[in-house]
Amino acid sequence: MNNRWRLIALWLLPIGMVLLLSWQLLGSNNPNSIDSKVTTAAPRNTAIARMSYGRFLDYVESGRVTSVDIYEGGRNAVVEAVDPELDNRVQRIRVDLPGLAPELINTLKEEGISFDIHPVKTAPPGLGIIGNLLFPIILIVGLILLARRSNSMPGGPGQAMQFGKTKARFAMEAETGVKFDDVAGVSEAKQDLEEVVTFLKQPEKFTSVGAQIPKGVLLVGPPGTGKTLLAKAIAGEAGVPFFSLAGSEFVEMFVGVGASRVRDLFKKAKENSPCLIFIDEIDAVGRQRGAGIGGGNDEREQTLNQLLTEMDGFEGNSGIIIIAATNRPDVLDSALMRPGRFDRQVSVDTPDVKGRLSILKVHSRNKKLSDNLSLENIARRTPGFTGADLANLLNEAAILTARRRKLAITLSEIDDAVDRIIAGMEGQPLTDGRSKRLIAYHEVGHALIGTLVKAHDPVQKVTLIPRGQAKGLTWFSPDDDQMLVSKAQLKARIMGALGGRAAEDVVFGHAEVTTGAGGDIQQVASMARQMVTRFGMSDLGPISLEGDSQEVFLGRDLMTRSDVSDAITKQIDEQVRTMVKFCYKETVDIVKNNRDAMDKLVEVLIEKETIDGNEFCSILKEYTNIPEKARSFESIK
Repeated sequence: MNNRWRLIALWLLPIGMVLLLSWQLLGSNNPNSIDSKVTTAAPRNTAIARMSYGRFLDYVESGRVTSVDIYEGGRNAVVEAVDPELDNRVQRIRVDLPGLAPELINTLKEEGISFDIHPVKTAPPGLGIIGNLLFPIILIVGLILLARRSNSMPGGPGQAMQFGKTKARFAMEAETGVKFDDVAGVSEAKQDLEEVVTFLKQPEKFTSVGAQIPKGVLLVGPPGTGKTLLAKAIAGEAGVPFFSLAGSEFVEMFVGVGASRVRDLFKKAKENSPCLIFIDEIDAVGRQRGAGIGGGNDEREQTLNQLLTEMDGFEGNSGIIIIAATNRPDVLDSALMRPGRFDRQVSVDTPDVKGRLSILKVHSRNKKLSDNLSLENIARRTPGFTGADLANLLNEAAILTARRRKLAITLSEIDDAVDRIIAGMEGQPLTDGRSKRLIAYHEVGHALIGTLVKAHDPVQKVTLIPRGQAKGLTWFSPDDDQMLVSKAQLKARIMGALGGRAAEDVVFGHAEVTTGAGGDIQQVASMARQMVTRFGMSDLGPISLEGDSQEVFLGRDLMTRSDVSDAITKQIDEQVRTMVKFCYKETVDIVKNNRDAMDKLVEVLIEKETIDGNEFCSILKEYTNIPEKARSFESIK
């Protein structure tokens, strides 16, 4: 109803302006005005004649004027005069008078001219006052309604005084719908955070032995590992007031707004203590101070300074626990990371096999799985997957199941979902015979080396069906989660990546190698350089010659000088080149010695377009002996 009246008032504003303008023009449309008098007296298609005051006096003296009608208090007159140039016809002429002078009246009387004075007809006083006030009233009412409407809109002009207020979402008892039972795969992190909940619910259990409640908990881990989900679980379990916001919500374009919002946040938190504050992506506001060329972001640094003061300053904030999440702990300010502010740093890493299995059990509660589908097999086939990846995997498999009109998710949908997540959407099969054969040799080269090299991971599948940017793919699956990788395994991976180029070189000749191995060669260069510079697996000895390969952080890393001399840099390049050449030579030798097996595998692959690891190994066994440690994917189920 209020919006309807506002719309009506906004429509009345222009209508009132039109009415006011019309009122101002009423005088020109009044039938008693001189304009209407002259217009009605003049014949059609005839211009109204005008006469100067001096000529009018000459007409009076010469006796040509027969009558005079005076209007508007003597300012205008309509004269009937005889014009000898028009055969003495009477003509009505408009004359502008200087005013109702007594001399003019006396002259008209002396000449015996008939004249009449028409008084000015004015509107009633009340109507005139209303007309004068109409426009200001409508204008003021319209502005008030517009202001009220802006105040009701978020971010409107009426919110100008709200810039310094916190934008944190507040809940007296957060109903996130997530409990600790819904979080799986991060048992160590859950244990630390369950203690935080116990601190809030039963503080005497810890204070009785002198323990103090932690002030802050920092969740650190890669994206998708469940940091925000853990915060939701804490909010759902704690049963205390809960504030949640993102780090980017502190900083605005106006100076001082971020610090004001921090003060307002902690003021409200102290009023509702004990309580929890969750800051997601805290690196948006907690980056190192002074980290920029010529200075840093003053507004962000002021916000960080205020946050540091509120967390552990002169006044303190007893009863408030801050939980923050980030995937970039390396860029956070050291003052923010110290004990007393964030007393605990909880690592939320990618889950292992057991963790992935528990995550799959949580996300498969509402999924229909086939009876012969084992969640343990899925967990073993997805090393490196985070909780978000596994949830997406089951969702993609469910979508494929519905698309294929099946009643339950089978292993086929799981395989296709894994391929889609890792490599991209499936493309159209290849039709060009020459290109298809070349790609088949390339992929079989990868699989052949991966199977015959003892330290390499077993082959899961070889396919010619394009996915994403790749025209063909060879999948390898490790036996388990490899926390540590040996030198032999790294060399085996280098040889496996070079298998495609080696197959092209041996089968088609050195002049016919293609650009298909471009991505493989980049991986080879990266692995070989890390073996030399970071892992000490070269003739240069166990020396670390490069730091972690992270992004350059302005103000900290850009101007940092290199600790490696030019001579050592040259030796690093030589070691990398020597290592890659040696691996490539061994790879080419293996391909040459198993040319017959490769030709057979290529023919089968072109015919079927996809070969699983078990079939690949069975065909290869007919031509050569497979090392004992190299197993097909069937063996790890």
